[in-house]
Amino acid sequence: MRTTDVARESGYSPQQVRDLERLGVIPPAVRSDNGYRSYTPLHVRALRAYRGLAAAAGPVEARRLLAEMWTATVTEAASAVDELHARLARERAEVLRAQRALEGIQAEGAGGDDDFMTITQLAQALGVRSSTLRFWEEEGLVRPERVTTLRARRYGPAAIRAARVVVALRAGGYGIPAVREVMACLDGADGLEDARRILRARLDRIAARSVVLLRAGADLAAVVCVSDVSDAANVSDAANVSDAANVTDVTEVTEVTDVTRGTPDPPA
Repeated sequence: MRTTDVARESGYSPQQVRDLERLGVIPPAVRSDNGYRSYTPLHVRALRAYRGLAAAAGPVEARRLLAEMWTATVTEAASAVDELHARLARERAEVLRAQRALEGIQAEGAGGDDDFMTITQLAQALGVRSSTLRFWEEEGLVRPERVTTLRARRYGPAAIRAARVVVALRAGGYGIPAVREVMACLDGADGLEDARRILRARLDRIAARSVVLLRAGADLAAVVCVSDVSDAANVSDAANVSDAANVTDVTEVTEVTDVTRGTPDPPA
């Protein structure tokens, strides 16, 4: 197969095919006497596998995984794919825990007017560091009162509630910009509902990434099975072993990375 043939079958441009070969995402093409590249159907499957991985885990991670799979054993390559599914499951579990936390906050109500905490007490109650609360204050997420001549922080019911919402959203994988968006409207009647809406949207994105990874399964299996060939460098033999001539249609997806994870909160 020529470069243009692989590009047409995989949905990438000829230049992208050459770039991904250079990066090790697909094996080196066999060169003819006149220097032209000669690809196999396995290259097409590898490119389609990369498309699915990029949508599920991001292009940088996908490039790393595919490059490593060509020299990995079957066990190692299969484990890498399994870890991607497990990672998505962990992300989903984080969001579900955040949803349950928001439901608990709403069920408890606003609390009494005399419920105040120091920064140390609130940090211990939330399971975060005091430096994290100070960072959230700098970002405008939680606003404590300042009391005494030493300007000590005191957290009233509204600030405590806001801090708990921030904890829930951060546990759900959201970065500071996304959390700030929720906190800006938290004082309104639909504040907690907005937070739940954002978490539901994240669950939808995780589900979409899972589906893309499942659709790429057959092509990933072809790449994984190359590790079962004694001479994996011989791409033609590998293509025959994996039955790569039967190239299945895979729904094209746009490479989408999850940008909700922002800068981590600072250490103590």
